[in-house]
Amino acid sequence: SYHGMNYERLNRPEALHWPCPAADHPGTPILHTAKFAHPDGLGIFNPIEWKPPAEVPDAEYPFVLTTGRILWHWHTGSMTRRSATLDNEVPTGWIEINPEDAKALGIKDKELVRASTRRGTVDVPARVTKDIMKGVMFMPFHFAECAANILTNNALDPIAKIPEFKACAVKVEKITEA
Repeated sequence: SYHGMNYERLNRPEALHWPCPAADHPGTPILHTAKFAHPDGLGIFNPIEWKPPAEVPDAEYPFVLTTGRILWHWHTGSMTRRSATLDNEVPTGWIEINPEDAKALGIKDKELVRASTRRGTVDVPARVTKDIMKGVMFMPFHFAECAANILTNNALDPIAKIPEFKACAVKVEKITEA
């Protein structure tokens, strides 16, 4: 599947996509457009039963927190945040809040809020946006100053044994002056 790839072809400005089985093969930008790599050409699907995450919202922590990457930074930002260009694009993290949830909580866009889970608390700017579902909040995990990963759950998936970092219960509060 890599036989047609070499440094000369990879150094050209146009992309060369895997698989590329021969030197004259153009590469494969989209897999499985006509058939799957199975003898009969059909995909094999196995249904699974949905299981909730280890921690679900409740009265004390009423929202789902999910975390993830953004375009400009990689993992903890230990390298990309050293780049002035990348750090200027996105200099700090945020928590995305649906406008209906923000209104109910009295939170305004760009306001500093407190996000808390059973594991910790982070003060983070709010980003009020229709891009996130009601009842769900999102934080990128690249920023030490508003470290989403201290909030997440380290429960393991029972089959794959990988950490369930991507879902936990959270509460978000307006920070009031003391």
